[in-house]
Amino acid sequence: MKPEYILGISAFYHDSAACLLKDGDLVAAAQEERFTRRKHDADFPIHAIRYCLESQGISVEDLDWIAFYDKPFIKFERILETYLTYAPRGVASFIRAIPLWIRKKLWIPDLIQKKLNYQGKILFPEHHESHAASAFFPSPFREAAFLTIDGVGEWATASYGIGRGNRIQILAELHFPHSLGLLYSAFTYFTGFKVNSGEYKVMGLAPYGEPRYVQTILEHLIDLKEDGSFRVNMDYFDYGAGLRMTGRRFEALFGGPPRQPETPLTQREMDLARSIQEVTEEIVLRMARHVKKETGQKYLCLAGGVALNCVANGKLLRSGLFEDIWIQPAAGDAGGAIGAAYIVHHHYLNHDPLPKNGRDLQKGSYLGPEYDDHYIQAFLDSHRLPYRRMDDEELFDRVADLLQEGKVVGWFQGRMEFGPRALGNRSILGDPRSPDMQRKMNLKIKFRESFRPFAPAVLLEHVSEWFQLDRESPYMLLVAEVAEDKKLPLSPEQEQLRGLDKLKVPRSQIPAVTHVDNSARIQTVRREDNPRFYALIERFYQKTGCPILVNTSFNVRGEPIVASPVDAYRCFMRTEMDVLVLGNFVLFKDGQPEYQETLSWQQVYELD
Repeated sequence: MKPEYILGISAFYHDSAACLLKDGDLVAAAQEERFTRRKHDADFPIHAIRYCLESQGISVEDLDWIAFYDKPFIKFERILETYLTYAPRGVASFIRAIPLWIRKKLWIPDLIQKKLNYQGKILFPEHHESHAASAFFPSPFREAAFLTIDGVGEWATASYGIGRGNRIQILAELHFPHSLGLLYSAFTYFTGFKVNSGEYKVMGLAPYGEPRYVQTILEHLIDLKEDGSFRVNMDYFDYGAGLRMTGRRFEALFGGPPRQPETPLTQREMDLARSIQEVTEEIVLRMARHVKKETGQKYLCLAGGVALNCVANGKLLRSGLFEDIWIQPAAGDAGGAIGAAYIVHHHYLNHDPLPKNGRDLQKGSYLGPEYDDHYIQAFLDSHRLPYRRMDDEELFDRVADLLQEGKVVGWFQGRMEFGPRALGNRSILGDPRSPDMQRKMNLKIKFRESFRPFAPAVLLEHVSEWFQLDRESPYMLLVAEVAEDKKLPLSPEQEQLRGLDKLKVPRSQIPAVTHVDNSARIQTVRREDNPRFYALIERFYQKTGCPILVNTSFNVRGEPIVASPVDAYRCFMRTEMDVLVLGNFVLFKDGQPEYQETLSWQQVYELD
């Protein structure tokens, strides 16, 4: 019997992506940015679609359905209605936005048919329906509540409901312009970072500040209710119809204009980051409390861009409101492609869910392209790049030694991760015990702000020995404190440090992954999910007594995570990384020829 294939697509806002279900099994997913090398690429994901099809050896003719992650006409209705509400304000923004809608975004069925030469059926779930489906259907739960929070879909900015078996039911929504995602993005903009990509920086900056603006936010910017719903005072914001996130009254409230990007951070930005983070955590907790009260469910699933706020997730888990929570690894718009495909599979075609057996169906989120050793050797040989090939035993042993010596290692293995986190297949690795590793990796490898923390990848069996966490966190979406017996005592002088001066103080036995508030964004690693990454950490543990590695995404600031061997080699040669491991091939920086910018991803892709 012919398998049933459903292609899911998200596109035209940010982080375009595609995924493929085969008889309900999630077999492939990738973001368009990884192929085009344009960070947060929002264009039609033609390369990601091509990969998904090729991964299964099928063509467009084999697709039974295509699902798009929102309803373009309803979203257009919201945009038009918003502009009319604010007219004549926002005319410049209107003039910029509407031609793109009229030319492209309204005609998505025609565009899909034209781009793919597809003549089959296309379905359009609602945006938050796609988020909810992406949260519940791949989760390990047969029944659970869900909560979705983001910037805005068509009209909804948050929703909650219940998932059971092959159905999700949305019980209530919060609507635009009252949006936690947009509120957080307004502070991202105001603190000098890029909206839709700099929110992580605000979260990372928060522990350097004090919550001195919390009451200001609650008294002037939002009217927060006990159930977590709120109304935004739009007198302070310009995102309704303008080209900026915040207005003049916002500037007056917080003591001046927004910080200009790349200028020095001041205590004001740190305090603003801390304040909006605490308000966000309070809103998420109130929403979750209300969801628990209304649904009575034991478990909670999360999706939407705000679900990537792993500090809020950790606080929600520790609240004990739910026995467990599960967060979609690609919680932002990219994951909407997965949800849309599942809506077709379960709601429209009425298929039963696959057996879960207490495990999620996301497969570690290792859903992207992979390159075997034959391919990698062909790439290396064709460009005369010096390398050493090692068998697995020698490879894990040698790389563990290099890490112990303080070397920074680019680690490229298996299938690329889906979502914003590298989870051990497209990673840059280091020794977490080194007090200099965080600074070295930020400034010399990632070329990013010195304040940003790195994540620990820890063997699952040892997570509770090193962190205040009693369960797995495979997708790096939970923050917890370092275990008390692993912390280092601070002097009274060190306790008094403020702002970025806090960076100077080692706070634990693993300072490279311990943030200034003693927290860490944890990835637990199971042997069954990623045997090679597990084996490397295990070997490092055998040599050092530390079952942890620094794990950060294999990219530099402003670029997507690497997809192919040539992406990895280019990143390796542009930085002060010491070693590159491609499959079983090890490349040392000091043995490489002078680097020239001559290779493109497409050239290497065509070697296959």
